[in-house]
Amino acid sequence: MAKQKKTKKAPSSTIARNKKARHDYHIEDTFEAGIALQGWEVKSLREGRVQMSDTYVMIKNSEVWWLGGLITPLLSASTHITPEPNRSRKLLLNRQEIDKLIGAVERKGFTLVPLAMYWKKGKAKMEIGLAKGKKEHDKRATDKDRDWSREKERIMKHSH
Repeated sequence: MAKQKKTKKAPSSTIARNKKARHDYHIEDTFEAGIALQGWEVKSLREGRVQMSDTYVMIKNSEVWWLGGLITPLLSASTHITPEPNRSRKLLLNRQEIDKLIGAVERKGFTLVPLAMYWKKGKAKMEIGLAKGKKEHDKRATDKDRDWSREKERIMKHSH
């Protein structure tokens, strides 16, 4: 019998996830945006040195910006540039998407929340959620549902 080749798992394309966002907001719609990055930032992302919790997306002058994101520079970063870990980064969307976001944020009272950052065809992308804030009782109900589904899984697992 011939030896079976072990299939290598492709490395996860997810760089970072904002887990708190789905807990704090009702996500109505999601968009994929490119991120305008500098060279040292891309290297840091490849090492997974990004922090997305407590960050937000804002629209300024018909452009979409990611604010509060921390990309920690590598120690081997270039000597002729000074890395700015907390700088605002421009998100790249097409005009129709930007117009749709502007309308939802300004007229309908939605918030833009960064959900995840990942690689797609060698480029860093960010998933943005069009969201409405949850009230405290909504969060408790979500936690209760999650706990119940976890308990249900446990019961089903032990019954077989």
